Amino acid sequence: MAAIIELECWLVYQFVVNECSDCLFMTETTFKARDIGLRAQKKILSRMAGKSIAKVFIDDVTASLLDNLYRLAKEYSKNKKEAEKLIKNIIKIVIKLGVLYRNNLLLENEQVLAHMLKGKLRKIAMGIISFYEVDFSYDRNYLMKALQEAKDILNSIICRHLTDKSLNRVESIFSFFGNEGFLDAIFNTNSEYRDTLGRVVADLNKAIENGDL
Repeated sequence: MAAIIELECWLVYQFVVNECSDCLFMTETTFKARDIGLRAQKKILSRMAGKSIAKVFIDDVTASLLDNLYRLAKEYSKNKKEAEKLIKNIIKIVIKLGVLYRNNLLLENEQVLAHMLKGKLRKIAMGIISFYEVDFSYDRNYLMKALQEAKDILNSIICRHLTDKSLNRVESIFSFFGNEGFLDAIFNTNSEYRDTLGRVVADLNKAIENGDL
């Protein structure tokens, strides 16, 4: 079953990559996740009409958030390829979760965990917003603990369905964004990343307002 799911997810991702290979980077330094979402939606709907997987796409708010997470990761790591890989891994995991959910492959307890994950991500988002907006409120231990809990919940959802490669993608995502050096750097009072973090915060606020988080 895991191999079949991986294949279906791979096919969807290939539609995304093939359709958007000329628009992943609209400039030398800007990752455009929005172009992946909007163009892949049309591609998937046209080629896989009638199948539940056709509904998998990235909306404007999510796309903007991914773009700004890319900027933040690139600015911090000084490594464009690493930042690209992180965002692509996030997109792949989102697609796979979409495939599992829309094909009714999650067991009842896994559906409960999915709701828990959404709630945990919302709390993380609210924490990030608060730490950005309120001076000297940053709590590294709180964020690291919350991110670890989110990773554990996500792994519990996908471990029965996906391969070790997918689990490794999850590990790479949370290892980067949950790293204490990264968190300290972006939340430092005089952080050089504050402007970019502000863009991420704006996207998180929109996602919460829209009910996406």
